[in-house]
Amino acid sequence: MKGLGVTGGAGMMYGAMAAVGLAPAATAAPFRPPSAGDLIGQAPGRHTVAILGAGPAGLAAAYELGKAGYEVTVLEARGRPGGRVWSVRGGTEETDLNGETQRCTFADGHFINVGATRIPQSHITLDYCRELGVEIQAFGNQNANTLVNYASDTPLSKTSITYRAAKADTYGYVSELLQKAASRGALDDVLSADDKHALAEFLTEFGDLGSDGRYVGSTRRGYSSEPGAGTAYGTQLPPHGMSDVIRSGIGRNFAFDFEYDQAMLMLTPVGGMDRIYHAFVDRIGPEKVRFGAEVTAMRNAPDGVTVEFREGGRAQSLTADYLICTVPPHLVPRLDHNLPADVVAALGSAGRTSSGKLGIEYSRRWWETDERIYGGASNTDKDIAQIMFPYDHFNSDRGVVVGYYNTGRRHQAFESLTHRQRLAKALAEGSEIHGDKYRKDIVSSFSGSWARTRYSESAWATWEQTSPEYRLLLQPVQRIYFAGDHLSNAIAWQHGAFTSARSVVEAIHSRVAGTN
Repeated sequence: MKGLGVTGGAGMMYGAMAAVGLAPAATAAPFRPPSAGDLIGQAPGRHTVAILGAGPAGLAAAYELGKAGYEVTVLEARGRPGGRVWSVRGGTEETDLNGETQRCTFADGHFINVGATRIPQSHITLDYCRELGVEIQAFGNQNANTLVNYASDTPLSKTSITYRAAKADTYGYVSELLQKAASRGALDDVLSADDKHALAEFLTEFGDLGSDGRYVGSTRRGYSSEPGAGTAYGTQLPPHGMSDVIRSGIGRNFAFDFEYDQAMLMLTPVGGMDRIYHAFVDRIGPEKVRFGAEVTAMRNAPDGVTVEFREGGRAQSLTADYLICTVPPHLVPRLDHNLPADVVAALGSAGRTSSGKLGIEYSRRWWETDERIYGGASNTDKDIAQIMFPYDHFNSDRGVVVGYYNTGRRHQAFESLTHRQRLAKALAEGSEIHGDKYRKDIVSSFSGSWARTRYSESAWATWEQTSPEYRLLLQPVQRIYFAGDHLSNAIAWQHGAFTSARSVVEAIHSRVAGTN
């Protein structure tokens, strides 16, 4: 194969690899960052771009355009980079749209990512971490020692069960039932005798079935007393009944880590997700990113664009050749603008999502010392939805637990509450899962609700990416371009914002260079 590559070229080598199943699946053409050399002899002179928003899309666009020598100005209403990528740590202060001001007092080195917290291994977010020198670490997206707790009409109702036990019982009984169906001829119209034999071997292993094809419990469930030395064989936990397991729905969240973007192992920056965006600002040039600049107007002009904004209490304006708007779509129509009516309607058609998180700082890491939980999340059908455990500072003296991360109706139950009320509700529900220790040793807390956060008012957009409104916003309005995760096929992910920004960068650059 190596010789083929040398003598026949990469194309022949790729074809040969594809024939034996070794070549990767076909993908879109890779992104090529613009270069100043592209404009030599094509478009000399200054080329200016105004960018609204210093979130993932805005900063990625500024960074990539800067490689080609474009003069960029990023206007950000907040006093920090990242947009909805928001890492809260000691010293953070925020006043929400409820009018409540919170001041975070987490211990040094501890934080909560109110926004993005995990990165799939396939996302280009990791490429930017590498390029920008942002250190990353593992994020355990699932943990066999965390708990599930759901209401049902069975004896398992509102009972905390470890993920490992719930999985062992669910997979065990499903395997037993499928094995019985196959052995009794129920699948003879789709399976041959050899197929049925192979299926039986698989189910025996997958469900840990006995020689008679029944599931009667397994060491996979865990022990009430751990095996030890000598004759300390350990006490295996007995299984729950088949009907109870099936009717209780304790396996309702197992498919989560099967999702393409929710693998068991994910990654995250050391010290908070916002490290990525501080690194972007450093590379772009801090003088090019203006914080506290609240945009009030954007308009197409005959030879470019104009932007009006307030900074330091003063009304200001700037002009540029092009503009990239990364403001959430539902907020754009509030600006003074000269956008066409169909574009305004398209922006307003994007739905809004309620979501938020609560961070609880404990002075004792009881989840590790008492329950042997290192990362991962407990899941429930209560309003808190899930409890996420720290993936850092293992075996230290304190840590920040995410007391809820929920969306939709379940987060709306928290949205209008004060922070103290949110904390009280979360502690009441969390203690029903992890016991009274959940209420103890608390030293501080902080909560965020995206619908109540200024300049966001939503966690992410919801709409069909095949809709006419979505497709319309993929096109520029004269010299105004739109970008953000809402204009990608990875909504609510940083990856989506980055791919959208790159697409707009390519469009502007080819337009300036005269190749489009």
